[in-house]
Amino acid sequence: MNPHDVLIRPLLTEKITAIREMKNAIAFSVHRQATRIDIRRAVEKVFSVKVASVNVMNVRGKKKRQGRFTGKRSDWRKAFITLKEGEKIELYESA
Repeated sequence: MNPHDVLIRPLLTEKITAIREMKNAIAFSVHRQATRIDIRRAVEKVFSVKVASVNVMNVRGKKKRQGRFTGKRSDWRKAFITLKEGEKIELYESA
């Protein structure tokens, strides 16, 4: 799998910013079939950093309705990547 296909987009929220400052961890929305090993290799290759650990979770899409019509947002996968000591990604530093 191509590393740029594994990492869909970075997640930038207040909660993730607090986790980044406390634990030196970053978060990405990743491909649904990506494994921990795929995610680790993609982050190390794209950003040239060393990864300490990868935690993933499947997020279920919310049920939404508009009037009498109901629908469901897509399910997606979230990955928290903890970087080794001294490593950082400039993408997050400029935000």
